[in-house]
Amino acid sequence: MSGDLTLRTAALKVPEITAYFWVAKLLSTALGESTSDYLVFQINPYVAVLLGCVGLVVALALQLSAQRYIAWVYWFAVVMVAVFGTMAADVLHVQFAVPYYASTVFFAAALAVVFAAWYRSERTLSIHTIYAGRRERFYWAAVIATFALGTAAGDMTASTLGLGYPASLLLFAVLFVLPGLGYRFAGLNAVFAFWLAYVMTRPLGASFADWVGKPYLGGLGAGDGRIAAVLSVLIIVVVAYLARSRVDAPPDDVAVAASFEVSG
Repeated sequence: MSGDLTLRTAALKVPEITAYFWVAKLLSTALGESTSDYLVFQINPYVAVLLGCVGLVVALALQLSAQRYIAWVYWFAVVMVAVFGTMAADVLHVQFAVPYYASTVFFAAALAVVFAAWYRSERTLSIHTIYAGRRERFYWAAVIATFALGTAAGDMTASTLGLGYPASLLLFAVLFVLPGLGYRFAGLNAVFAFWLAYVMTRPLGASFADWVGKPYLGGLGAGDGRIAAVLSVLIIVVVAYLARSRVDAPPDDVAVAASFEVSG
């Protein structure tokens, strides 16, 4: 049964939404795409999926056990979600011959279910109130779904719809910018605008990585391994700066109303 609504102090578990957040997020999405493709296609798909799964479990365990936002822990979790989310979408297509449009619809439905359950439980989807516990678990479930959805959507536009990587990159760049413009100039709901832009970062970053790394569909053919190495260095530099400067750190603690369940 449910206990009374209680006010308590808790630390936020996610960074402030600044330009640094979007830079790190786009780097992580591109890195997840290039790393996953390199491991799956250049080494061994089964070993790659195993490594991706283990990395995801370790990263999420670190993040969920942390008492507050720690830059390297949070972004390590995001990167591993990016890697495994790419693998999840690719496995459906490559191993089970699921068309990209079908996997896009499937992951969109999964994300909708997560959001519906999250809102029904917490009455908000705002990331400004993500603290340890149930709300943080909903947050990471949504993040995983957005990465898988974005991977499938990016591959669908580039391959199934025949746009290629350059056109897909341009398309998702526009779709990424539009929610921000809608929020600033047209009164678009802030939470809706954030999550729409967040979803678009995945196919945007993946399209960039594929455009630079792949030798087909309009790609430049630089190689997934090289792109993954460069992106790894870039995101390490960005996260090191965030950890040192704390420019994206949320308030040390906030007063939150939490409903505690009592087992009977």
